[in-house]
Amino acid sequence: MSHRPDKMEASEIFARLPHRYPFCLLDRVLSLADGPDSKRRLGRKAVAIKNITMNEPYFPGHFPGNPMMPGVLQIEAVAQACAISSYRDEDPPQDFAIVGVDEAKFRRVVLPGDTLEIRVETIKEKGKILVFRGESFVNGQLANEMVLTAYVSERKI
Repeated sequence: MSHRPDKMEASEIFARLPHRYPFCLLDRVLSLADGPDSKRRLGRKAVAIKNITMNEPYFPGHFPGNPMMPGVLQIEAVAQACAISSYRDEDPPQDFAIVGVDEAKFRRVVLPGDTLEIRVETIKEKGKILVFRGESFVNGQLANEMVLTAYVSERKI
């Protein structure tokens, strides 16, 4: 049985991800759940949130007078939730590299004041390659959906 936490605050996220301001795009992890076999990554799920504030560093340029979260940063937020969900207790520090983004669709704009709820699940595991389905919601409305492929390796410090 896994001893992973079932949720995380910012300090715990920082312990797992190398990202820092302004590029850490998760504020909290609301839930983490193993799949059918806790020793494997397949079926793992996570739900995380990113609170979108008017102070985000990209808003002055994207777009002046009409700020919205760039799609590429929405993909990155989903990728960070995938990385968090992929850690196992026995894993050394890991590098997590996105090697593919498929079927990405953006269904609504993400604006200052929105809370992005990110849901991810590992749908395929083959060695160091993981495939995730991710989607994000704002107030229950689908904001984006995608399939991400990642390569996971031991961090070389």
